[in-house]
Amino acid sequence: MDDRLQVRIQRCGWDLAADDYEPSWGPQLSGVQGGLIAAAALAPAECVLDVASGTGQVAALAAQAVGARGSVLGVDLSARMVEAAQRRGLPNTRFLRMDAQQLALADSHFDVVLCSLGLMYLPDPGRAVREMRRVLRPGGRLVLSVWGERSRCGWASLFEVVDAEVASEVCPLFFGLGCGDALARLCREAGLQPVRQQRLSAALNYIDGDEACRAAFLGGPVALAWSRFSEEVRQRVRASYLDGLAAWRQDAGYSVPAEFVIVAALSPGSPCGSPADEDLQG
Repeated sequence: MDDRLQVRIQRCGWDLAADDYEPSWGPQLSGVQGGLIAAAALAPAECVLDVASGTGQVAALAAQAVGARGSVLGVDLSARMVEAAQRRGLPNTRFLRMDAQQLALADSHFDVVLCSLGLMYLPDPGRAVREMRRVLRPGGRLVLSVWGERSRCGWASLFEVVDAEVASEVCPLFFGLGCGDALARLCREAGLQPVRQQRLSAALNYIDGDEACRAAFLGGPVALAWSRFSEEVRQRVRASYLDGLAAWRQDAGYSVPAEFVIVAALSPGSPCGSPADEDLQG
């Protein structure tokens, strides 16, 4: 798929998903978001960039950690996600619409850059990581999270179910960065020093099939495809997706396994023995 087309599809899809994203995914992702913030070891007064900020959940955690003397900038490709984040009214926090692959920001400006579950959607995640390194100050920290191995994410059949109904693949590279040390390698290739990789196991819990399908089809990356399906196609993909979740059904609900990878890395020029260094590597 052409890169510009993929970016446009992502932007339109996340615009459509903006209203459903946080109700559907907020509780499910709290564990990986907390893990990412812990790995960042944020300190009061630091300047933080949150890339692919969505509705601002991670930015809110970062703002609390850096306090009144710190600052947080959240950027996202989707204008409607940015609007939702702005409605939080967070102190010392701004949100702007921006492509992670082309950050319209000054070099060497931020102490910490965060990106929670955003890289999987990009045509060129390596370019995005290079941009994140560019805007980091010497010795700054980059902390990334992605979904883990496809085989450890019970909801992974979603993409196959949707791909069967559309002309091109949806998120074709989605699980690639969750394999082995792929995310750490991406950091090394961008000139960063990976200092920690962590895998987190989790469960996505849904009270029933309707809730599971709402999260999958309305609150996430396939929202654009779903919006164009006829009612007949919607019923077919819904049934196929729930068939794929059958192994994790519990009474009327579902407890679906999931995995995340978190990598923390340092930009060149890290001051020896700084508190941030010790916290990040400890």
